Amino acid sequence: MIPVSCAQIAAAVGGELVGVDPAAVVDAGVEIDSRKITAGGLFVAFAGQNVDGHEYVPAVTAAGATVSITTRPVEGSPCIVVADAQQAIGELAKLVISQLPELTVIGLTGSQGKTSTKDLIAQLLAPYGPTVAAVGSQNNEIGHPLTALKADLATRYLVAEMGARHVGDITYLCRITPPKVGLVLNVGHSHIGEFGSQDAIAVAKGEMIEAVLPGGTAILNADDPRVAAMASRTAESVVLWGDAPEATVRATEVELDTLGRAGFTLHLGGEEHAVQLQTVGEHQVANALAAAAAVQAVGLTPAQIAEGLSTATAASKWRMEVHERPDGVTIINDAYNANPESVRAALKALAAIGRARMAQTGTGRTWAVLGPMGELGDSHIEEHDAIGRLVVRLDIQRLLVIGEGARSIHLGASLEGSWGNESAYVDSMDEALELLRKELQQGDVVLVKASRFVGLDRLATALLEEASQ
Repeated sequence: MIPVSCAQIAAAVGGELVGVDPAAVVDAGVEIDSRKITAGGLFVAFAGQNVDGHEYVPAVTAAGATVSITTRPVEGSPCIVVADAQQAIGELAKLVISQLPELTVIGLTGSQGKTSTKDLIAQLLAPYGPTVAAVGSQNNEIGHPLTALKADLATRYLVAEMGARHVGDITYLCRITPPKVGLVLNVGHSHIGEFGSQDAIAVAKGEMIEAVLPGGTAILNADDPRVAAMASRTAESVVLWGDAPEATVRATEVELDTLGRAGFTLHLGGEEHAVQLQTVGEHQVANALAAAAAVQAVGLTPAQIAEGLSTATAASKWRMEVHERPDGVTIINDAYNANPESVRAALKALAAIGRARMAQTGTGRTWAVLGPMGELGDSHIEEHDAIGRLVVRLDIQRLLVIGEGARSIHLGASLEGSWGNESAYVDSMDEALELLRKELQQGDVVLVKASRFVGLDRLATALLEEASQ
């Protein structure tokens, strides 16, 4: 973060200085976790349902914080008092970004694949200039400005992942970090319970393209009609990626290895280069093409991009993490979140890994361990049922469904074809763990996936820890 005086901060956020020297400087970053504050930092106190950050203001003052942004004065502590802490942190980030003329912002959004693509873009750019990107999925009205505030005068690239639950959310985030490059991955069913329809989701995601700065570039998925149509929402340059004939960034000769990692020929800028991804699943090819188009727009060459894609790794946890147990069982922890599109992609990756291993070793029984997908609204039962039927069609050998919210997955699988005992339903993770303990065999490949609120990452961790004891 660049050094900013308390007077500048108060002016930017519309706050009142209480017990603060206006000339005092914040130069050690902004935190909402009091445990992370260092001397010269700024603490933002949020009053939540369970924890009120104002209670920690005296402690951060003692730890050397220059000032705290609060919604009420705290006796004995320097504060900038505001009406809305969330709005204030956004305004502060906007102030900092406006003072970084050498910074290029690459903004991206989509219903799925945002974090994986963000991680790819950041790794591609890092060798060519100091790069800031969110840790994990910090893409909302708090996480996004906190990431932006990490940029300083040396930063050349800010990779800004942006999520949305309402029309207008991305417009708000883009006002904080106006994108030179705007990327939309897809329009799926994630948060459809909030939006009401995919068309409404497309309206929200397309706000990224409307925000692209003059002289910038819009990067669009040629294979998603709702995304490709967003070209009409900008007067700036448009680059299309995908399989469609009009796409100029393409992949051919895609093949998966025994870990489900894709190799392919990248077609970019009139050149062809071999790429071997280190991330798991054929769906990662689409993420790689999107990332390639985005970084080419800021000056990287096709050769540099192909080399970077072949060395980039999965940087965010619980996203298609592949772990081999000592007893020969493979656990794929993809439990960070789930929506219909991401579950389908994960299941296809699981099936591909199973087929490759069966061909190579004669073993590779596949297990799909699935929990509920959230925020699907009226399509909840239909979407879960469809996932169960897909498990059968992909010839995945075993299905274990956890929790009442996911029961339709089990029912869909049971009604599809001749499936019977291959699918099981349990109410809890403890029951799931007990069943898996009894039935897992050497060579089995187990996918664990559900929406974040379910916490199935704990099951994946338990499966790994037990085998190492």
